[in-house]
Amino acid sequence: MDTRETVNELLRRIAVGDHTKIAELYAEQISWKLAWPSGDYTDTVPWIQQRSTRAGVEQHYRLIAEHHIAQLSSAKVSLVLVDDADAVVLGELQNTAAPTGRSYQAAFALHLTVVDGLITGHHIYEDSLSVFRAFTG
Repeated sequence: MDTRETVNELLRRIAVGDHTKIAELYAEQISWKLAWPSGDYTDTVPWIQQRSTRAGVEQHYRLIAEHHIAQLSSAKVSLVLVDDADAVVLGELQNTAAPTGRSYQAAFALHLTVVDGLITGHHIYEDSLSVFRAFTG
């Protein structure tokens, strides 16, 4: 798959919610970056941690699902830009935190790098304050 096909397949698999199938689109070793302030947030938002492997990617998506109310979660992708191996996905998340019942909206930009049909770079920029507030009140 080329970059656009891989990104489109990733978005399709995220919508379905199969964590194993999502992770299969990632290389065994990846570059993973989060645009969150320095600190350990795993007690509050356990999926916010550094990753470097396909197994870590699967855990990331599983933890997101476990900590949100699926029926009250959605994402809207507004734009996908592709330039050779790089893609940027722009959109907005609407979720409800399972532990608190608080909902939030968070704009995001996801920069992906794809090599030989596998994602080797995953750098997410999101409204972390909205997410954190929903989980802490």
